[in-house]
Amino acid sequence: MSFDYKRLAKFEHNIGEQEKKYRLYGGAALIAISIFTASIALLLIGMVLVGTGFSGWCPAYSGLNKNTAAATPDSTES
Repeated sequence: MSFDYKRLAKFEHNIGEQEKKYRLYGGAALIAISIFTASIALLLIGMVLVGTGFSGWCPAYSGLNKNTAAATPDSTES
């Protein structure tokens, strides 16, 4: 497995809708916990999760050529 630095320059959406929701909720929870525990590390991790969840782009996924936003078949069609 190699890390592709050239793909980092391309800001393509590579996070799926379900994962966006998980990142936003998890990041918000970490930010809230960091306020009560005064933990800078939790605050930074929470901010990164909220930022990547909001933007739909993860630089680590780009470098590893991973994409969870792949088109899924529509379940409403018979």
